[in-house]
Amino acid sequence: MKTKIALLLLIFSSFLAQADSKLLRLATTTSTDNSGLLNELLPAFTADTGFKVQVIAVGTGKALRLGKDGDVDVVLVHAPGAEAAFVASGYGVQRFPVMFNDFVIVGPKADSAELSTATSVQQAFKKIKQSQSLFLSRGDNSGTHKKEQLIWKSSGIEASGSWYREVGQGMGRVLQMANELDAYTLTDRGTWLSYQDKIQLQINFEGGSILHNPYGIIAVNPTRYPDINNKGANALIEWITAKNKGQNLIARFKLHDRLLFTPMAN
Repeated sequence: MKTKIALLLLIFSSFLAQADSKLLRLATTTSTDNSGLLNELLPAFTADTGFKVQVIAVGTGKALRLGKDGDVDVVLVHAPGAEAAFVASGYGVQRFPVMFNDFVIVGPKADSAELSTATSVQQAFKKIKQSQSLFLSRGDNSGTHKKEQLIWKSSGIEASGSWYREVGQGMGRVLQMANELDAYTLTDRGTWLSYQDKIQLQINFEGGSILHNPYGIIAVNPTRYPDINNKGANALIEWITAKNKGQNLIARFKLHDRLLFTPMAN
């Protein structure tokens, strides 16, 4: 009897281990989730490879922190400087480019700060400060927040005061709040296209190299965390950067006849 119980326990533990080996934990940005892109990509990835993906959609800073703590197997984020530091510190193996889009400033249709007349994003930010127009910042150490901080710095502006509010929310929620408060905010274009029919805001400024928004994917270092699903992480990296797989689906993913992301894998 004891032998049978031991055998059953061995079979059950083997089954759990096998099931766990097919579960992949992905930390990624709210923009890839809010835009609907993951709903397009991940079912196809699972069908091709058998790996089921558990998505944790947070800001880039939190996604990289999850990777540093070994709580996820792979990260898909959009802050090249932070990604390079993540790899250089030994937490990630290698960064692979996946896709890009851009950032835009959206706000009320009345455009009280007259951003439409700005000739650069720095000038647009200066107009927001000079007019004391309400600006909502994600304030969450996300890729979007990091980009926003870079623009304020390059504009020579200290973003503070009653006109500037950090809300600590994901991109979709920030767009909803900006709509409710008639405020300006910086958003990635993919999330904007997903929300534009649900809110009354408009794009008030776009264009310029500083608003370029590249995404990269990185496997968490298995040398540092031997128990992570490195096989699954590598499978996702190979699949999402393959021209006839993930890259093809990214190139076909549109809303309002607009591409939300442009594939960029080599």
